[in-house]
Amino acid sequence: MRTVSLFAALVPQHIFSNPSETPSDFRIPTVHESAIQARRILHLESIGTLSTVFPDGSSSLLPSENRPSGLGGSPIGLMDYFADCEPATGNPTILAISIATSFKNVAAGSNITLSLRWHPPSLAHAFSAANLPRYSLIGHLESIDPAVVEKEGLTSCWLKYHSDSVAWLPGNRIHESHWVRLVVDEVYWIGGFGDRAYIGWIPVEEWRNVTREEVEECRLPGEKKAWDWKTWIN
Repeated sequence: MRTVSLFAALVPQHIFSNPSETPSDFRIPTVHESAIQARRILHLESIGTLSTVFPDGSSSLLPSENRPSGLGGSPIGLMDYFADCEPATGNPTILAISIATSFKNVAAGSNITLSLRWHPPSLAHAFSAANLPRYSLIGHLESIDPAVVEKEGLTSCWLKYHSDSVAWLPGNRIHESHWVRLVVDEVYWIGGFGDRAYIGWIPVEEWRNVTREEVEECRLPGEKKAWDWKTWIN
């Protein structure tokens, strides 16, 4: 009880407030408004977690990696780059490195999920990171035709997000790589604490139908217009 009392003394009391105790104009964001926030996060963030599953018999298939036995069916989440280079669809662009575990697992039949979260300039406005939005995009990878890459300027867009990756673009001497898009099939959203944010599935149609104007007008918790450092990408 002493620990609980100390915690209660340190936590701002508005965190324990229910919507009925907040201003009369308060309301939980709609599903579409949450979809806009999610698309805004996709536009501003550039690093997430790719989750895949090891295939059955993976240790014997790839002896050069010296993988432990019994990994088949085990999930693994790894940091990776993404970019919002096809905003008309909402499908993240990814530079797939063939040697990377995530893409080996997909090639062996695994499904894939990209998990993102919002990183505001500081947490000063939000006592807890748990009160900030995060979500997962469940989908499948689709190769992007080189002609589309050139026509849409995807390489230039990508390098504005990830200038360091110029060393491993397709055709480099370090790693085999190719462009893919994560085609979004499902979206699971956690907007923050459940008494003030939407938590649940966002229909993929809502995700895809968010307009560029809505993304540009949206402001996330803790985001200030002056800090919107990627508007130059537009």
